[in-house]
Amino acid sequence: QSPFFKIYGRYPSFDSIHVSQDSSAGKLSTKLQSVQQVVKEELESAIRRFKKYADINRAIPPDFQPGDRVWLAFKNIKTKIPTKKLSERWLGPFEVIKKIGSHSYHLKLPQQWKSVHPIFHVSLLEPVKQSATPNQHQLPPPQV
Repeated sequence: QSPFFKIYGRYPSFDSIHVSQDSSAGKLSTKLQSVQQVVKEELESAIRRFKKYADINRAIPPDFQPGDRVWLAFKNIKTKIPTKKLSERWLGPFEVIKKIGSHSYHLKLPQQWKSVHPIFHVSLLEPVKQSATPNQHQLPPPQV
């Protein structure tokens, strides 16, 4: 027995279902398809427009090669320095080992930084510019 029979005590009747010969359903279907096509074209146009304006302000990330030296942004690294306010904004310089994907780099970090993951996004890196003072020494990296 079907669920319909258990609820109503009879089998469903299909005699009352008939196919309409009216053409208004076909017209409605055609109209809905044309509206859907217009909406699709408008969405594609909006996507192109948004991309155009987003690309105006999008900077091309620097392309570092293995062996290049870079500064690392201090902002996501926890150190034993009591306050970040008086600490350096950039750590390093560190050597780039290899490029990972399109926007990340593997850096050679000091041994005391074993707890820090060595892969960083390009937005956290800054290229090292050659100093005008050749005998300038770098401070050792802070303890993490």
